[in-house]
Amino acid sequence: MRRVVFNQKGGVGKSSITCNLAAISAARGKRTLVVDLDPQGNSTHYLLGKASSELKDTVADLLEQTVAFSMFTRRPDEFVHATPFDNLFVLPSSPELDFLERKLEAKHKIYKLREFLKKLGDSFDEIFIDTAPALNFYTRSALIAAQRCLIPFDCDDFSRQALYNILHEIRELQEDHNEELVVEGIVANQFQPRASLPKQLVRELIEEGLPVLPVRLTSSVKMKESHQARKPLIHMAPKHALTQQFEDLYRVLYGEAVELEPLAD
Repeated sequence: MRRVVFNQKGGVGKSSITCNLAAISAARGKRTLVVDLDPQGNSTHYLLGKASSELKDTVADLLEQTVAFSMFTRRPDEFVHATPFDNLFVLPSSPELDFLERKLEAKHKIYKLREFLKKLGDSFDEIFIDTAPALNFYTRSALIAAQRCLIPFDCDDFSRQALYNILHEIRELQEDHNEELVVEGIVANQFQPRASLPKQLVRELIEEGLPVLPVRLTSSVKMKESHQARKPLIHMAPKHALTQQFEDLYRVLYGEAVELEPLAD
């Protein structure tokens, strides 16, 4: 399964959701790959403990082959890095993605990521793609390459307006480039269960018929501690409430039975 986590709005938890779902997948024994397409490299730093600028053999190096050579000189799996966690791997980001973007666009390489990830799919059970907070060349490439899309939503009115735009853009891309892509669901993140506005917004989205997933990820300092420790929650705090929420979200995505609390009034 190739799954992209995308929202044009920054600070909604794309990297946290990508890496923690991927870590749960790997902990279950599935060979799992995280593809970091955000030049900031947050997923790369989180899982490898190194800044993307310190690494060689990145996703930028892989994609640059499509510009520089008519035939590829190296296989996609040669750019994959093992993390300290069993079964979890990263195709790391690079600051060079910013400089490479225009070259790739000029040569119409929008489908190359899908080609590479299909080849890597022979080696991995699950592929999670992290994206920048922008609908740019790389994000479109990811949406074309993916089979499923998760949209983080941080429960404020600005995010709600952005959400409508995102769903419109995805529908257009589905029609023109990737009929296989399915919006798997909207993930309410940084949810505050005692505040009335987040509950109201989530309830209204559900009433509008939008695919809001039944698991809500609450706001917790434990996530920041996880980032600092460079350790996904399943490894750092397996019994923490937020970790359990991520596990419930993973189960929901794969159709497993989960006991969930209803959205309180």
